[in-house]
Amino acid sequence: MITKGDKNKARKRRHFRVRKKVEGTVARPRLNVFRSSKHIYAQIIDDTNGVTIASASTADAELKGNVTHGGNVDAASKVGALVAKRAIEKGVKEVVFDRGGYLYHGRIQALADAAREAGLEF
Repeated sequence: MITKGDKNKARKRRHFRVRKKVEGTVARPRLNVFRSSKHIYAQIIDDTNGVTIASASTADAELKGNVTHGGNVDAASKVGALVAKRAIEKGVKEVVFDRGGYLYHGRIQALADAAREAGLEF
């Protein structure tokens, strides 16, 4: 039987393996996603300078009232749209997607689709 700790270890292994190849630059920063049971977080990161350009999460004050539960697909799509809006305001149009070792399904896919619809290209 696989326990939660083993699942997270496997996810971290996948994430580190992907991070060897995926890097955010000034021209094309990285859209990083972290998922917990209660919230979902997204950051646009320039790895060259080590700077977070934009971020959004279900714990943000702007989304807190609109989201009943931060751990569902509806909340993830709202976070995707918000992070895309904030990135475009900062002049970022193209990103590289870092799914954080999670499967591209459910909340991760909803966040990515909403970010694409809001104007981000990846």
